[in-house]
Amino acid sequence: MPGVTARISPLHDRHVAAGAKLADFGGWSMPIEYAGGGVLAEHAAVREAVGLFDVSHLGTGTVRGPGAAALVDAALTNDLGRIGPGQAQYTLCCVPDGEADAGGVVDDLIVYLHGPDDVLLVPNAANAAEVLARLADAAPAEVTVTDRHEEVAVLAVQGPRSAAVLEAAGLAADLSYMAFAGGEGQEVTVCRTGYTGEHGYELLVAAERAGVLWDRLLEAGAADGIRPCGLGARDTLRTEMGYPLHGHELSREITPNQARSGWAVGWRKPAFWGREALLAEKEAGAARLLWGLRAPGRGIPRPGMAVLDGAGARVGEVTSGTFSPTLRTGIALALLDTAAGVAEGAELAVDVRGRPQPVEVVKPPFVPSHVR
Repeated sequence: MPGVTARISPLHDRHVAAGAKLADFGGWSMPIEYAGGGVLAEHAAVREAVGLFDVSHLGTGTVRGPGAAALVDAALTNDLGRIGPGQAQYTLCCVPDGEADAGGVVDDLIVYLHGPDDVLLVPNAANAAEVLARLADAAPAEVTVTDRHEEVAVLAVQGPRSAAVLEAAGLAADLSYMAFAGGEGQEVTVCRTGYTGEHGYELLVAAERAGVLWDRLLEAGAADGIRPCGLGARDTLRTEMGYPLHGHELSREITPNQARSGWAVGWRKPAFWGREALLAEKEAGAARLLWGLRAPGRGIPRPGMAVLDGAGARVGEVTSGTFSPTLRTGIALALLDTAAGVAEGAELAVDVRGRPQPVEVVKPPFVPSHVR
């Protein structure tokens, strides 16, 4: 909104000193790319060596008190009973039944389970306040929901050399996928997760210690070719994996069923927000489904572009699109009408400024994943 100043990361001064190009992201001024290489070089660093991201725009919140985990489990889609303390889980906050857009996605987030009475949430920047407010409204008197966005910074170390960097920095690296080490009272919480498709980690640290940790990681990773990376590379990396971005592949109008995110729904749980609407849609079949598109030509699909069948009829819309630095071609994610009978390998077209650009329907990821 006009006159509203974007929030800045605890690492803002480091980004400015490194010549970062800054832009608004979810109300935060964040680095898009750095001087001395840009998105292509940063993308390559993560795929081939290691990259360091500041993702402190991500929200953080705690849910604490007797039955805190039970509250989160009854609200969010995934089944917390599938994991134990010291593990993290991807989940969704959906619009509750009885509200407009029931079953739509308020946000997707990561849950860190410390124990039955202690849960940490990491939602997206623009949606963090709403997720925490909804949980606070649903919480019994003995459970406290606290927004810690201003207190905690989030860094990501991603790439095949990421474990070596953490070890050199004296941090826990020998973790199974979606496990974490550390927590309240400890310097850094390290979780084996990320948003790039590569072996990697996300680190939570007190905001006032973020600069020290950033410097420590850059120094520890110098021999492994570590490079600061902005949100531009984060987007090309996640698109190559087919990972959803809220506001593009997930939203109040795009349900987990449509986005092929049903694997993050505990369908047998007795309760979660939006359960009845999502079960009904699953039973009937979603009217549209998320697919990948690969463009053999020079045009690059962009969000909002129409997807056309062989007769020129509209059968869907691009939700995310970019140039793939790995494949050296345009790729996209798109919601396609199920009534069109689209299948993997089908040849469609994207309307690129009035000119049909041929695309092939594929199932992401576009490049191999190395997260596990």
